[in-house]
Amino acid sequence: MAADTMTAKSAQPRLRADALRNRERIVAAAREVIVECGAHIPLDEIARRAGVGNATIYRHFTDRRELIHHVALSVMSRVADQAESALAEETDTFSALRRFVHAAADEHIGALCLLLSDGLDKEHPDLIATRDRLADGVEALMGAAKADGKLRTDIGVGDLMVALNQLTRPLPGSDCVDFEPFVHRHLQLFLDGLHTPARSELPGKSVTLEDLQHRP
Repeated sequence: MAADTMTAKSAQPRLRADALRNRERIVAAAREVIVECGAHIPLDEIARRAGVGNATIYRHFTDRRELIHHVALSVMSRVADQAESALAEETDTFSALRRFVHAAADEHIGALCLLLSDGLDKEHPDLIATRDRLADGVEALMGAAKADGKLRTDIGVGDLMVALNQLTRPLPGSDCVDFEPFVHRHLQLFLDGLHTPARSELPGKSVTLEDLQHRP
């Protein structure tokens, strides 16, 4: 039923420019707040960050679950855009990967794990299509860097995405709201460890996105 509701919403007439701006501000504010405070943050705080009233949120989204669904779609879609752009525009394949990693952090990819663990319908067609597009984009980036001998071969897309999620959000309960100054510094340290030649042998096997989706 929830999937039917979200499908019906997507079939509605095109929004007016001001309504579209409000919707985009709500989704952007929700991304930021979820990274800082978790997926159960009150809608009041999301509305405050977006500069709208609570009623405006409910005009665009039936409930919290639908809002979270669209935030997850937004994060994955924007990060997929970054992967595709980096590969198309950078001449050096590892530079393309580096650009993508830092851009994904700016898109608040740290919210994604929190969102997908918040009771969403992970098999919703929109989420599957966007997730597959993201996986294909990151796989292409990593594959190009591996083919050029610049990215170590013992890591997979899942390894990269887990590290991105962990390094781009504050530790639970840390009250570290102003986390942004540290993110890119830590990501650069991580990227240095991905470059060839590898300085150590990693335990276990490389992780794919499928591994993450089917973990117990």
